[in-house]
Amino acid sequence: MAVDVYRPARPLDLVHTLVPLRHGGGDPVWRWTRDGAVWWATRTADGPATLRLEPRSGAVHAAAWGPGAERVVAGVPALLGADDDDSTFPAHLHPLVDRAHRALPGLRIGRTGQVWEQLVPAVLEQRVVGLDAQASWRVLVRRHGTPAPGPAPEGLTVAPPASVWRDLPVWVWRRAGVDAQRHGTVVRAAAVAHALGADLGATELTRRLRTVPGIGPWTAAEVTSRALGDVDAVSVGDLHLPNLVGWSLAGRRTDDAGMLELLEPFRPQRLRAVRLLEVAGSRPPARGPRAPRARALV
Repeated sequence: MAVDVYRPARPLDLVHTLVPLRHGGGDPVWRWTRDGAVWWATRTADGPATLRLEPRSGAVHAAAWGPGAERVVAGVPALLGADDDDSTFPAHLHPLVDRAHRALPGLRIGRTGQVWEQLVPAVLEQRVVGLDAQASWRVLVRRHGTPAPGPAPEGLTVAPPASVWRDLPVWVWRRAGVDAQRHGTVVRAAAVAHALGADLGATELTRRLRTVPGIGPWTAAEVTSRALGDVDAVSVGDLHLPNLVGWSLAGRRTDDAGMLELLEPFRPQRLRAVRLLEVAGSRPPARGPRAPRARALV
């Protein structure tokens, strides 16, 4: 077991900082408990680990179990955005962004340092209803991951390593609602997972990710934003994000090109603007039927 106390130098909102790292409310690698603690199960270079974070009197008390306990505790400051500096963020350029920034001074952009664990759910979320992708992630992790070490909440699970994902039979993917294209992308990425380290910068990691057939700018941005804390990442190709940005900043729907134009003044912290809008922004009225859900998973 490893323990430590992290005392952030700036305000820290644990919920708004960590929730973007979770893939749906039932994500088996994350758990929020009634005592206010946050639990995370992950796989480090030293082995699996369970991390428990509890905010208390302006500090965050960290405890971890498993072979990777010391490494995951050492990574708590980075996870909670210790290196995230918003002092030069030009929030004043738009009144909505400015209000959100003032209302959420503790929203930090942290880094998990876990490229593979962010890549698989990002691929699963390509071109499908988000709830279906989250359901596929839950099923696959629960069935093929390992129980989180230590006194973890029931059901908390360490996601499988790349070698396990690579070798899952086709029928496992299909029963989890994953089509051949996304399945193939994960398998191809698993073959080069050793070259997709968190020690790479966002530019180089993006370049390497995009050499894998099936990984485009959206998936790469989803990974670098979470694994590396890339504060300028923008998920181009997202179905809903352009309209969120367009409606919030300009009062109109827009496309990817229009979204990038509206976010350009916030470079090199465009992700921060997006995160603030996701909390405090507005969306256009819904029109047309929702995309159909996939069949129930078995």
